[in-house]
Amino acid sequence: MISPQDLEGMSFEQALARLEQIVGELESGKAELERSIEIYEDGAALKAHCEKKLEAARLKVEKIVLGQGGAVTAEAAEFN
Repeated sequence: MISPQDLEGMSFEQALARLEQIVGELESGKAELERSIEIYEDGAALKAHCEKKLEAARLKVEKIVLGQGGAVTAEAAEFN
């Protein structure tokens, strides 16, 4: 099982790579039922971690493209 501490130390890329491994293992159908359940739980935690990282990145980008006073800059308008 992946601990919350392990997740916090993972970059988006590390978590995504591990999630891809889990998907591959589950798709192979070779894992026993208990192992499948365990890695599925890990996969769910990794997915949530990746979503959290993506949302944080989206918010950073949004701050960058917004002008002073919350006005959308020309670059932000093109981005949307």
